Amino acid sequence: MCLSTRAGRAVVRRIESATSRQQQPYQPLSSFSTSAPRQLRSKATPTQHSNVQPLYTLAIGSRTPSRSTTTTRIPSVQATRSFHSSQPCHEKPPKQKLAHNNEPIPTEAPRTDFSQMDMLGQTPVPSTSIDVCSHDGFQFNSGAIISNGDGALLVGGEAFAWRPWTTTNKPLVNAKGQFELTRESLGILEVIWPRPDLLIIGMGKDIRPLSPETRKMIGELGMRVDVLDTRNAASLFNLLATERGVDDVAAVLVPLGWKA
Repeated sequence: MCLSTRAGRAVVRRIESATSRQQQPYQPLSSFSTSAPRQLRSKATPTQHSNVQPLYTLAIGSRTPSRSTTTTRIPSVQATRSFHSSQPCHEKPPKQKLAHNNEPIPTEAPRTDFSQMDMLGQTPVPSTSIDVCSHDGFQFNSGAIISNGDGALLVGGEAFAWRPWTTTNKPLVNAKGQFELTRESLGILEVIWPRPDLLIIGMGKDIRPLSPETRKMIGELGMRVDVLDTRNAASLFNLLATERGVDDVAAVLVPLGWKA
C-alpha cells in the first residue's frame, strides 16, 4: 500500500506541474527588451562574413547535413568591355606572294591574247607571197596567177614564169635521181645585185637530193641553198620574205603536177 500511495502522489504532482505550466500566461512581445542585441566579439570584421551563406544546414533530429535552399545572388556587372571589329594592332596582314619578277601573283589564270603574240601581225605581206599552190601553177597575194604548168621564180619582190626544162634536152632529174639545174635556168641570179642570201628550191611533190654540180654553181654566186617540196618551200618563202624582206631571199618552184 505504501508503494502505491507513493506512486499516486508522484502522478498527482506531475499532473499539477503540467496544469500550472498550461495556466501560466505568455509574456507579450512588448515586454521584451528592445535594446540592441549584444554583439559577439570576433576577430573577423562584419564585412568579411556579410555575404557568406552556409552551404549545408543541420536539421534537428537528423545526423546528416541537408542541402540549403538558400541561393546566393551574384551581383550583376554593369560595366562591360566593348569589343571592336578592327584588326588588332599586334597582328600583321598576310604577306602577298610575288613572282620571280617581283610582280604580284594573279589569283586567276591570265587570258592569252594571241594577237599580242603575233610579231608579224603588223608587218605588211609581200605581194609575191604565195597563197595557192595548184596542180599546174601558183596564185600570189597580189592576185597574179601563173598557170599552164609553168614554175615560178621569185626574186627582188618580182615573180616570173619559169620553165627550166626548156633550156636543155636533159631531164631535171639525172640518172642518179638527183635534181639538177643548168646555169642558163638560173641566169637571172647572175645579173642582179645585191644577190639574195638564200635560194629556196621547191622540187614538186617529192624531195630529191641536189646534184653536186648545181650546189657548187649556187655557191659560186655567194648564195646558200635549201631544198624542200613545193608546198613547204612556198611556206618558208612567205615567212622569210615577211620577216627579213624580199631582197634577202629568193625561190624557184616547180608546180605540184610536174613529173620527172
